Amino acid sequence: MPDTPRLPIGTAIEAVIDFLRLHLSVVFDAIAQFLLALANLVYQVLAAPHPYLLIAILAALAVLVTRRPGLPIFTVLAFLLVDGMELWRASLQTLSAVIVAGVFAIVVGVPVGIWAARVQATSVIVRPILDFMQTLPVFVYLLPAVFFFDIGVPSGIVATSVFAIPPAVRLTELGIRQVDREVVEAARAFGSTPGQVLREVQIPLAMPSIMAGVNQVIMLALSMVVIAGMVGGEGLGEVVVGSTQSLDIAGGFEGGIAVVILAIYLDRLTAGVSRLTQRRGKKRQRVDQRPAAEEDAIESEKQKRPVPVGGGS
Repeated sequence: MPDTPRLPIGTAIEAVIDFLRLHLSVVFDAIAQFLLALANLVYQVLAAPHPYLLIAILAALAVLVTRRPGLPIFTVLAFLLVDGMELWRASLQTLSAVIVAGVFAIVVGVPVGIWAARVQATSVIVRPILDFMQTLPVFVYLLPAVFFFDIGVPSGIVATSVFAIPPAVRLTELGIRQVDREVVEAARAFGSTPGQVLREVQIPLAMPSIMAGVNQVIMLALSMVVIAGMVGGEGLGEVVVGSTQSLDIAGGFEGGIAVVILAIYLDRLTAGVSRLTQRRGKKRQRVDQRPAAEEDAIESEKQKRPVPVGGGS
């Protein structure tokens, strides 16, 4: 039996990467500088207040979103523990990278999800791409990022953003598709344009699913930011990777605990926002359905009235 000829796919991809690096290096350098400046700006905003003041702000945010004592108490105790382990600066660096990467993933993922929900051909094209992105090994994301943006914070943010996009697309598309067709048809019957139907009906009613996607984006971004410590990403990833390489068990555990604290806080906070939007969506749906129900009742009452014999006065 003849051997199967070798297909040099890897060589072709390497040639494409070399071509892009040679001819678009100015663009990649500009993107890297922009991402670095943005991450530094977010970090400076977070690091400006005293740690105790920022902990109080985070706890107040938890009260506002959850309206329960559990998360605020956890926030105060957990972040005091992070400060006590002298990982406050690293935690803020990680949080800055998660915010920047998460915002980029959401800015790209939500519009693509809306497009996929409204155009079936887009959904057919996007779905296998998302499958490929979600099954690709995590470390593979780091390679092209390092090639294009060198070792450092920008490559970590780019890899994290790309890695976190799929849930934003999937859950946005799912939320838009699950909106009741009768509600959409009623909006169209009242003369709403497609843009108005999207803004006033579909997106508000799909907001719980969209917020679930945001929650997953942030969780994936946090996990990837830690892995990005292998390519020069700062923060807790650098702490964990450095501790692993030097077999520093204590440092590794402390970095891991700080990562878990950040993950729990961000997860509970975004879940609380999702519940708030869900309650507001149900309330809005009840308000929208009330006039229609009242009109049905009036019409039913008219039909029950006896028709005057002879019709005249």
